[in-house]
Amino acid sequence: MRHYRAAFEKGSFRRCAGAYGKSFHTWESDMPLAKPVGETATNLIGESSFFTGKFVINGSLRIDGIFEGKSLKADQLYIGPKGKVKTTIDAVSVIVEGMIIGNINATSRVLLMPTAKVLGDIKTPELIIQNGVILEGRCTIANDLQSSAKDLIERDYMKDRKIPAEFQDK
Repeated sequence: MRHYRAAFEKGSFRRCAGAYGKSFHTWESDMPLAKPVGETATNLIGESSFFTGKFVINGSLRIDGIFEGKSLKADQLYIGPKGKVKTTIDAVSVIVEGMIIGNINATSRVLLMPTAKVLGDIKTPELIIQNGVILEGRCTIANDLQSSAKDLIERDYMKDRKIPAEFQDK
């Protein structure tokens, strides 16, 4: 649990009772992972569950089971240690302890815990990777996720660039 506290200044875990005697943890925080938009709900895909297709969640989603499909959209997404996801993810914030095969697009942040395994590209303004993570893919970290980071950097490099006269082509 201490890993979570290192990543987020305020907050604590609460152990909750789940179906069939299983338990899970919820994150309680004064500093939310993202600003809530409208009404939010907490949703759970349990350890022995398997879902396919296209998922759109208004609110938060915790996956301890398996989800495979075309896309997964949620405000806050938490992949538990036994969770396995194979899809493209669009979310405000993502916390991964399990396994993801697919790209992650987060408008706020992505937190990869020590047990996380990710095969895919990540686009987010803030990426936190803890020791022990296995990650293969490209990471694009920028506040403007609409433009490519390459274009943004090259444009800023060329802005106000002054070449001394002796180095200019004649």
